[in-house]
Amino acid sequence: MFYQLHEMGRAWMKPWTLLADANARAFASNSTWLSALPGSEQLSAANELLYRVGKDYEKPPFAIHEVENPGNGRTYPVVQLDALVKPFCRLLRFKRYTDDPAHLEEIKAQPTVLVVAPLSGHHATLLRDTVRTLLRDHKVYVTDWIDARMVPAEAGAFSLDDYVAYIEEFIRHIGAARLHVISVCQPTVPVLAAVSLMAARGETTPRSLVMMGGPIDTRQSPTAVNNLATEKPLGWFEQNVIHPVPANYPGHGRLVYPGFLQHMGFMAMNPERHLESHWDFYQNLLKGDDDDAQAHRRFYDEYNAVLDMPAEYYLDTIRVVFQQHLLPRGEWIVAGERVDPSRITGTALLTVEGQLDDISGEGQTRAAHTLCTGVAEADRAHLTVEGAGHYGIFSGRRWRNQVYPQVRDFIASHVQGASPAKPKPAATTARKRAAKRAAKTHL
Repeated sequence: MFYQLHEMGRAWMKPWTLLADANARAFASNSTWLSALPGSEQLSAANELLYRVGKDYEKPPFAIHEVENPGNGRTYPVVQLDALVKPFCRLLRFKRYTDDPAHLEEIKAQPTVLVVAPLSGHHATLLRDTVRTLLRDHKVYVTDWIDARMVPAEAGAFSLDDYVAYIEEFIRHIGAARLHVISVCQPTVPVLAAVSLMAARGETTPRSLVMMGGPIDTRQSPTAVNNLATEKPLGWFEQNVIHPVPANYPGHGRLVYPGFLQHMGFMAMNPERHLESHWDFYQNLLKGDDDDAQAHRRFYDEYNAVLDMPAEYYLDTIRVVFQQHLLPRGEWIVAGERVDPSRITGTALLTVEGQLDDISGEGQTRAAHTLCTGVAEADRAHLTVEGAGHYGIFSGRRWRNQVYPQVRDFIASHVQGASPAKPKPAATTARKRAAKRAAKTHL
């Protein structure tokens, strides 16, 4: 019922937001007499602020149409393609084009990267800067998760196990033999699970894993986000934040964790900062500071665009990752198979954390090194980005200038694959077993 009430409120607000948008334009346009009225600047700014607070925020496009290669100064056109379409996710490829044969061969020789975007409220377009930067030196794929309210109920449920299966399928589809996987935030857990299971079955695994700001072990430096997930029992979440999708969406009847509830949680984490940001936006409009006003619009167009998560997946994540810590405890069973990261041997591992990350605390991502005991020491690396918060490690100036060069170099150094762990000689293993049996006979 709560979701339905939210939709009613949204429908009631829509005429007022549209009117506010029209007023903002009318009072600001030199082609109307309204702009000559005393106080027209204040009226225009106030109406635009009202419009942006009350409007619906749809999923923005990636809008990556070209990319410049700083190495040769060339600009390549980029086309977004659907590489694989699943009910709950589209695997996108961003393909660069050139008519120069030499540059074409250079592009073809570059490493292939799969960016696994988080399914945690925001759309994959939150990683636009991540993707655009990676395209300088890589062939790039990205997971574009579909808003659960847009998936018909007939498509069935989507659990955390299904998420892991999707990642495995995407890795196989692209081809693990030349692939490097970058997981940002939430997907560090299912990505590590997927590669662990593939390794345990003897499948080819990616050349490297780059894990950025993720909750591998939330017992390390718990944050407010972690505490929120643990202070209530799982049943509380099921009863209070899970709602059926209303009839005006294709996913009518599907149980979801609504995006608007997630957005309210985002805003509640730093309410003062958001209020100050909106006040600054109003002041910038009055001063005619178009650059800062446009930066505000770009940020909140992305930040306020949220999606619904399938209830099964959301509740699984609360239970497995935040409450029971099944991955670091070695007790996570996915589709009947135990997740054992120590089985990963031929894949290099880089973990990245932000010093000021208030979503995934310091040490939570680095914990992957403790679990991946089969990865050779020479194929491991960790980066803590000083002064960076959660978003700073994959978007913005710090990402482009500090983090990306190290990620690029790490991937380049493992284009030929990581060094597999050396197995113990069979004779030595047999002698140890014989010694154990002998010891038991003397007890």
